[in-house]
Amino acid sequence: MNSSDKLLYTGKTHTTGGRDGAARSDDGRLDVKLGSPGASATGTNPEQMLAAGWSACFIGAMGIAAKTLRVALPPETAVDAEIDLAMNDSGYFLRARLNVSLPGIERDTAQKLTEMAHQTCPYSKATRGNIDVTIAVV
Repeated sequence: MNSSDKLLYTGKTHTTGGRDGAARSDDGRLDVKLGSPGASATGTNPEQMLAAGWSACFIGAMGIAAKTLRVALPPETAVDAEIDLAMNDSGYFLRARLNVSLPGIERDTAQKLTEMAHQTCPYSKATRGNIDVTIAVV
């Protein structure tokens, strides 16, 4: 971090057992069993957690964009995130799709909101240039 950076929050977890283990946050608010994708065992997987975190953050970024554009996000605003775990000759990789629903917002405005959010959302920034991302207004 630079001296001008302002730390806002640090999420801390302790994970054991990998994809078939458990993860718990230091404050106990997150306490989940983990399971491999497609496995019959109970528990979520890292791809689902990434989808949930990214979509929640993206809605927050759209809220900031909406203030800039002087429009109100509808209460029914939603993002359906899909994270693919895939494999090719080079090994494992991720792909993402964010399907954004902004009921009652004109399509051009909705598109502008999603473009602005994708530029400011920390998850979008973290993945930019690293994984294929498709964002669609639905």
